[in-house]
Amino acid sequence: SVCTAAVCLFHKEEHQRSTKQSLLQFWLETQTMANNPSQLLPSELIDRCIGSKIWVIMKGDKELVGTLRGFDVYVNMVLEDVTEYEITAEGRRITKLDQILLNGNNIAILVPGGSPDPE
Repeated sequence: SVCTAAVCLFHKEEHQRSTKQSLLQFWLETQTMANNPSQLLPSELIDRCIGSKIWVIMKGDKELVGTLRGFDVYVNMVLEDVTEYEITAEGRRITKLDQILLNGNNIAILVPGGSPDPE
């Protein structure tokens, strides 16, 4: 179904609220597992996600869910088996991609194992 911009914005805000809770929960679980929680770096959290599903919320109106294959010090990422969600004036557009390289400057939030909707 086609959603209006207001409804899409509402859904995005709901996802962002649940995202904050998911990130906090993941971070707390990782802290518990780490040998020295005070020295755990964000890059170590991302490194633990390699080979797993990750939900990437970009700056703007794009979100992607895919399997993380790698990243660099700038958090540029390579994802495989990607589903891209984009909010447009016409509604929500979903695109399937085999592989994508994301520029780390455009990434706003990372959610390990997350997904905006059941697929």
